[in-house]
Amino acid sequence: MTMDAASRSKEDVSLPKATMTKIIKEMLPPEVRVARDAQDLLVDCCVEFINLISSESNEICNKEEKRTIAPEHVLKALEILGFGEYIEEVHAAYEQHRNETLDSPKAGGKWGKEAGSGMTEEEAIAAQQRMFAEARARMNSGGTQSS
Repeated sequence: MTMDAASRSKEDVSLPKATMTKIIKEMLPPEVRVARDAQDLLVDCCVEFINLISSESNEICNKEEKRTIAPEHVLKALEILGFGEYIEEVHAAYEQHRNETLDSPKAGGKWGKEAGSGMTEEEAIAAQQRMFAEARARMNSGGTQSS
């Protein structure tokens, strides 16, 4: 990542506010309200986190003389940057996404249908909701426990 890319203005790079607001609200008890400034700050923190992980992933990729950042580069970046406790969950989410996309008509590729998750859509949604609940529980308890 060049300095120009890293120093883009706030308007150039952001996340969808509606999506971020939904995520923030899902992570908090219903009686908790979040000030608009706090929501904006959380969105800015998420953008910065993505930039940090992307930059580190890119450095790892370059050191390996690769031209494409692969999932393992992102996982390694998380470890290097001190987010190792999240790797198991991130990997599980990635595997779920990969299995879902392998089952999609667009996927094609070498894996085929038999490599799918074996989950129905309802089961996948239930698993996702369970992961969200576990994340909420960790957030509410200080976030230091491992799965």
